[in-house]
Amino acid sequence: MSGDGNRVAVVDAGGANLGSVCYALERLGVQPQVVSDAAGLEDADRVILPGVGAAPEAMRRLREQGLVAPLRELQVPLLGICLGMQLLYERSEEGEVECLGLLQGVVHHLPAAPGIRVPHMGWNSLRTMRASPLLDGVADGASAYFVHSYAAPVTADTVAASDHGGLFTAVVQNGRRCGAQFHPERSAGTGARILRNFIEMDF
Repeated sequence: MSGDGNRVAVVDAGGANLGSVCYALERLGVQPQVVSDAAGLEDADRVILPGVGAAPEAMRRLREQGLVAPLRELQVPLLGICLGMQLLYERSEEGEVECLGLLQGVVHHLPAAPGIRVPHMGWNSLRTMRASPLLDGVADGASAYFVHSYAAPVTADTVAASDHGGLFTAVVQNGRRCGAQFHPERSAGTGARILRNFIEMDF
């Protein structure tokens, strides 16, 4: 895969999962380039936006780096991971912050319920909602590793959902805009397959 000419840019938005995402790509034969400004996106064939932490802080950092407009105008495939996926939506209830607006919907706090812990931490199954090349080779019910307190609603863009006190979007795709709420870099074969699909699929 490293010889197919794909330049994969990984945005440094301050998330603690930056290194582990890069390592997961390297295991697939991809040599990612970490970028922190608009110039780093210019020749990218794929862009990955990882993130861990709070939406307001992440958006503030993207604004300071001059990356908000370039990400909104991106013409190549984009994959948001964990908080990075949440930033693709219009707004997050976390700090009532405006996000990138690339996907329709508002990210909400996971509901508390008897027997339901928030944050949602650990393995959970993926429920296929519609066909997408992102899930090629991923069985319905496959498990992925989650760590989050906020989640995106299930919409027409939802590829797979998970249930934690109610359904939420676990995998999303609208054209070139994709996301995984879980951590593919920590989700064994399921996560590796979804990363590989994103790198290799035709958009």
